Amino acid sequence: MKLLRIRHKLAPGLLVAGSLGVLAVALSAQVQSEATTKAGQATKEVKVEHAEVIHVSGNDLVVKMEDGQIVHIPHVAESARVEVDGHELGIHALKPGMKLTRTITTTTTPRVVTTVQTVTGKVWHVTPPNSVILTLEDGSHQKFTIPRGQKFTVDGQATDAFGLKKGMNISATKIVEVPETIVEQEHRLTGKMPPPPPAPPADEPILVVAAAPTPAPAAAPAPAVAQAEPEAAPAKLPKTGSMEPLVGLLGLISLTLALGVYTLRRFC
Repeated sequence: MKLLRIRHKLAPGLLVAGSLGVLAVALSAQVQSEATTKAGQATKEVKVEHAEVIHVSGNDLVVKMEDGQIVHIPHVAESARVEVDGHELGIHALKPGMKLTRTITTTTTPRVVTTVQTVTGKVWHVTPPNSVILTLEDGSHQKFTIPRGQKFTVDGQATDAFGLKKGMNISATKIVEVPETIVEQEHRLTGKMPPPPPAPPADEPILVVAAAPTPAPAAAPAPAVAQAEPEAAPAKLPKTGSMEPLVGLLGLISLTLALGVYTLRRFC
């Protein structure tokens, strides 16, 4: 809502109050401006997301969300930090298997900013019902647009812009109320290192040295079974003949040949 109040200072006991909605031109340095802010009840919304680190390569991060979705986060800033056990770690310290938790706190605060601008001048010219020109203290002229249907109060009587006259000293005040909604977000990223491998039970040694195998005891000899011992091979073959018949046969052959040779020589 915009409201301008006008006070007439020409004669004692005469008060003119009204409103001028929009300033047609920028006000000079003589315009006094004051802004106040009134905040309403703030509301907070907290959202928590869980993910697991799948892969880290340089400044690229791949995580698996709680619903199973795989998300690739490229070009993670060097300034990004994850709070792990009281320490802040950068992107290069993340390891596969690490659990990440991102907490997003959104604070929404409604507020109204009220700006009050005041200018003092003398009516130099009025064009009812559209505008009025004021002469400011430095001698310059400023034109103000009068909102359509605006009414003024002059000496207790309601009137319109036609009730303004040249030479009236007035003070114009512009009040602007602007509703705003301020949304602030706070991001907090925490992590948890993957659990170490389970330690062996306390009653089991960490390192077991294998002992040398113990030779198995010799089996008891089986009871002897009476068997016939094989006959030993004879040291020499038995003597089955002699060389005398062979020698005699050879001598007979030689004698026959000699006799044949003698007979041939005699008859030839």
